Order: sequence, then structure tokens, then C-alpha cells
Amino acid sequence: MLGALGISEFDERVYHAYLAEPDRTAREIAEHLGTTPSRIQHAVARLVELGVLRRERHGQYRPVSPRTALSALLAGRRADTEAAFTAVWDTIDDLASEYRVKRLQEDPTGLVEVITGEEAVTLRVAELTQSIRTHFWVLDRPPYLGPYSNELEEAFTMDLLGRGADIRSVYTPEALEQPGRFELITRLARRGEQARLLPALPFRLRIMDRRVALVALVGGRYDRIAVVHQSGLLDALLELFDVYWQRAQPLVSSPPETPDQPSTEDLLLLRMLQAGYKDQAIARQLGTSARTVTRRIAAIASRLGLETRFQLGTEAAKRGWI
Repeated sequence: MLGALGISEFDERVYHAYLAEPDRTAREIAEHLGTTPSRIQHAVARLVELGVLRRERHGQYRPVSPRTALSALLAGRRADTEAAFTAVWDTIDDLASEYRVKRLQEDPTGLVEVITGEEAVTLRVAELTQSIRTHFWVLDRPPYLGPYSNELEEAFTMDLLGRGADIRSVYTPEALEQPGRFELITRLARRGEQARLLPALPFRLRIMDRRVALVALVGGRYDRIAVVHQSGLLDALLELFDVYWQRAQPLVSSPPETPDQPSTEDLLLLRMLQAGYKDQAIARQLGTSARTVTRRIAAIASRLGLETRFQLGTEAAKRGWI
């Protein structure tokens, strides 16, 4: 049963014997198991090395709590397994790169795949996103393909964060017009996604593990994409992403706690105001009316003794709220 933890069947029987009667000597356990004291001593040495038995005095050993000792062994084995799988993936990636380089030398057209049609694009995008392990970098702007929901995006992002992926996203205001998406992205940003904002982007781009990129080929549509593999062209797209990333402004900050700090909802409203959203667009995000948004902005400004939205934005930035 404990073989997966490196404990042999015989060693496990010895461990059970110590659990049943911790005060027994190696000779007594040998008699109980019908074997030699020498074999018991070797098993005890292995169990001590694994941390499931501890020496109390000469010839006397006691079991460590199974929950403590075996949980530690399990955690160690899991970490070793994950490290081994990571090493295997790296080898697979290296072999795939070798294979691709050879193929490209023979047929350079394999450098870029052109995928057309909604069904084909959906399948290829799903295939590539499921294999993400280390990086997911996005220039995000409409259009989108297929059904979208905040719930699906949150589950997808949290899964990537759980894998330890480096997620960097540059959004345009139009990308965050879906009701509730602005609030979702700010929440995900507090959980680990690095989110930034720019007024406009030239196209939609996804970079996965810095090994492949997806680029929309036709403006205003996402049913024709190019899949760019490792090459000088991919290097250029990585550099391009970095240029937009450096120009973009963080979507959220970590404002210092102050007695007069606005509520979470008001901070969200201020961030959308800073991003250039009109009252109607803010209202759609918050699920309220434009008139209510206007009143809330006026109320925040009034509390600070300000008269204009420009003054409000300047003061909010100065206080580190946005």
C-alpha cells in the first residue's frame, strides 16, 4: 500500500509492528514476523531514513505519527514527480523544436499555420490553450469567437494561475465592455493576473509559453488566424508585445489604507473613469443606471471638496487610489 512512498511491503509490516507495540525490540519484532533480527535492523534503518521511525535510545525506536511522517513523504514524492514531469515536458519541447527546425529547413511554409473558419479556429485555439504551462501573454481587444461568460474566463484564468503560469494581459476599454468584466479583471489582477490598459491596440494577440503565438489576420473578425511557431517572426511578436506592455498602465494598484478611502465599488468606478469609460458604459459594468453613476461620481468629488471630474481624477491618483 505504501510502495508509492518508497516503503516496501516488508518495511511496512515492520512499521505496523512498531505502531502496534512501540516498546518491542528488534529481536521481539523479528520473532513476531518470523524473520531474523538482522533483517529487522536493516528495515528499521530504512524507516528511520524515511522519517517514519525515530531512535529513542540504543536499540529502541518509536514510530512517528503516520499523519505527520507519511504526509511529508507524500508531499516530497509529489514534488519529485512534478519536477520529473516538468523535465520531461522540457525535453518534449526541445525535441519538438528540433523537429520543427528540421521541417522548416525543408519547408519554410510550416513556420506559420493559417487557420480559417470558426470551427477550425475554435478547435486549434482550445488545443493550444490547454497545453499552456509557463506563459500566457495577451493583447486583448474585440472581436471574440464563440460564447463568452465571466464564469468561464474566471475558471480558465484561475486554472492557469494554479499551474503557476505568468499571465500578462493588455486590454482596451472595448475589451472590458462586457457587463461585469471590468470588475472580474480587477479581481483576477488581485489574485495574480498582471493586467494593464491601453486606449487602443492594432490586433488581438495571444502568446503561449513564448513558443507559439496566435494572431488575428482580419480586423474586426477572429475566424481567420495565424499560428506562428518559434522563429524570427515569433521573436518580433514577443518584442512587440513588450512594447505595448511597457506603454500600458496597470489596471489596479495597491493603494495605502486611509480613513477616507472610497469603498471597493467606488474605487472600481474611479478606475473605469480613469480608463476613459463614459457614464453609460460604467453603468453597464455595474448593473445600474447612468444617472446613478453620475450621482456617485458627484458624491465622491463632493466629499473631497472638488468640483470637476478632472480634479477628482488628479486627486485620486495623488492619493494612490488609482
